[in-house]
Amino acid sequence: MSEQPNTTAPEDQQVDLLALLGLLWDSRYWIIAIAALGAGIAAMNARSQTPIYSANALIQVEPGNSGVLSVQDIGSLRGSGAAAEIALIESRFVLGQVVDELSLNVFSAKHYYPYIGKFMASRFSGPAGTLADPLYGEGYAWGGEQLELARFNVPPQAVGGALTLQAQSANTWALYPGSPDNFDSGTAGAPLLTGTVGELAENNGFSTLVQTLVAHPGTLFQVQSQRRHNAILGLQGRLKIAPGREGSGMLRLFLEHPSPAVAESILNAVAALYVKQNIERSSAPIVQSLNFLRDTLPGVREDLEAAEKRLNNYQIRNGIIDISAEAGVVFSESVRLQQQLTELKFQRRDIQGRFQPDHPAYQDWLFRIAETEARQQELEKEIARLPQTQQELIRLRRNVALGNDIYLQMLSKIQQLDIAKAGAVGNTRVIDQAVSSSGPIKPRKSMITLIGLVAGIIAGCLLTLVRAAFNRGVENPEVIEKMGLPVYSGVPFSTAQQKLTSKRRKKFDHGDEKSQLLALINPADPAVEALRSLRTSLHFAMLGASNNVLMITGPSTNVGKTFLSTNLAVVMAQSGQKVLLIDADLRRGTSHITMGVPNGKGLSAVLLGNATIEQVVRNTGANTLDFISRGSAPVSPSELLMGKGFADLLEQASTQYDLVIIDTPPILAVTDASIVGKYAGTTMLVTRFGLNPAKEIELARKRFELNGVTIKGVVFNAIVKKASAYGYGSYRYYNYNYTSEKN
Repeated sequence: MSEQPNTTAPEDQQVDLLALLGLLWDSRYWIIAIAALGAGIAAMNARSQTPIYSANALIQVEPGNSGVLSVQDIGSLRGSGAAAEIALIESRFVLGQVVDELSLNVFSAKHYYPYIGKFMASRFSGPAGTLADPLYGEGYAWGGEQLELARFNVPPQAVGGALTLQAQSANTWALYPGSPDNFDSGTAGAPLLTGTVGELAENNGFSTLVQTLVAHPGTLFQVQSQRRHNAILGLQGRLKIAPGREGSGMLRLFLEHPSPAVAESILNAVAALYVKQNIERSSAPIVQSLNFLRDTLPGVREDLEAAEKRLNNYQIRNGIIDISAEAGVVFSESVRLQQQLTELKFQRRDIQGRFQPDHPAYQDWLFRIAETEARQQELEKEIARLPQTQQELIRLRRNVALGNDIYLQMLSKIQQLDIAKAGAVGNTRVIDQAVSSSGPIKPRKSMITLIGLVAGIIAGCLLTLVRAAFNRGVENPEVIEKMGLPVYSGVPFSTAQQKLTSKRRKKFDHGDEKSQLLALINPADPAVEALRSLRTSLHFAMLGASNNVLMITGPSTNVGKTFLSTNLAVVMAQSGQKVLLIDADLRRGTSHITMGVPNGKGLSAVLLGNATIEQVVRNTGANTLDFISRGSAPVSPSELLMGKGFADLLEQASTQYDLVIIDTPPILAVTDASIVGKYAGTTMLVTRFGLNPAKEIELARKRFELNGVTIKGVVFNAIVKKASAYGYGSYRYYNYNYTSEKN
């Protein structure tokens, strides 16, 4: 035979999932409340946060350089890409100038009331220049306050420390040491500096110019002069740079700030200083050449004047006016070679800076110098064959010609470089000036509220699961039946009974001895219908019992055993049986309140021999239902129940009544129930939905078994319709009411 597939595990998994979903559904109102609370807190937090605006600007970095030097020259010197340009913009060299120019190292903040002050200030929507009325306390900002510092310099020892600026009467202010949180006007002492709005105030190294101050007298502001390095780091953290498409040469700058105007001014300053340094960087070789030429020009001029003086003196001393034709040809060639050699030597710094010694261009430059020097040496030999006077005259004239030519070239070069410097534009330019967003980009209130809502839902679900984990009360009668205890009936939770319970004790204390029995007041209640079903089950369950005594007890308090015993007695009496209800809870019995009769003499009086059974029996609203209250609380209830008087009472009652119902204390609290159980032919255990854990029910069963009492069955009381409490099967109840034709 083939093995049958095992389908138990999947079914168990499905049941567990349904139980979990049902548990969450039963706690939906609890989860909704927590979710609403989370959304509300998130919305308040988003509302209290400072709005943040975003500004952006666009810069273009061209691939070459449009300065006066050649593209090859500048390109070989730069060799930088987009990453290098971004790093340059973010450098302390550029951002440090922005911090200095805009005084970004000066920090000021309003002093809000703890926890709610910032939120309340954010709700103020008055016109500019108006202030919200203070709600509580002094020195706090409640909305509309403004502080603008045009200048704020402090001595070195105060840099980085918090200071407090307090608005005084009219347009005056005072500066105190310490933060506003620790400020106390009574102990603040003398201010460090006082001044008037719009006027520069200086004292003890402090220099402050308050440009704008709108605040109630006494309002506090925290002011601080940050260290320049910290301000630069803060600006680096807020500035974001994103390159455009590859090859486009575009850089987009982003900056977030609470003030859109400040964000725009910072970005524009960053872009302007970056372009400025780029121009300075591209014109640096020009400036360097200009400085060199201007430093060298005076010496060249002195050398030229000295050469001219020596030539004139020689001509006068020797009486020579001009050189011969042959010497003239040699002179011209010598001047040309010397000029060529001088020009090649001028190129030395440029060539050595651009090329390595093994580069072809560098080697070509060396070859031309060597060739020119060799030709010059040959020409010197030709000059040596001329007469001595002609040789000296050629040398002196050559020195003058060369000096004059060098001097004129240097003047021309200086003029060219001056023009080039003035026309230098660099290879960067600002395409788009900074523009801020039309509205704040942060906080995203809807998103924060949604996150708070989701977090609230998750928290509600987790709390529900945790609460369910700690609540080990049985909610499924199948758990009880697995212990070997049959569940005779499931009694639904009655809202009407709950109202009666809350009112009955108050009414009884005021002398209103009116019955509070649900079976008489609302006989169509589903709980009463369940008791009628229990009545039928008990009829067959007690057929083989030793007597007609029915004991109703519970494992613990608040399970509803008194409700069941009293109303079951009414239902039994309504079927025509003669019923006696005995409240055997001699300690805390309350059946007399439910029955609407005074306590007076009761069971305790009979057991003490102070009354007979006829004297303590009281008739109730049901004609065939009699009741014996507990009476006054005795000293030793257990000893009284163990005495012969209680056995005689039950024996007499058993012969006079069709059914005797005994309401006893919980078995796990006292031993009374185990004593009474020995005299009862049938014992029913009442458990409450979601209250009694399985271990508690099992312990109650064992306690009875140790005393020789067998539990006939269990009544599952106060069942609540819950999606998680599935699997009741035949124990489910149905609400089938009837009404009269008139209704």
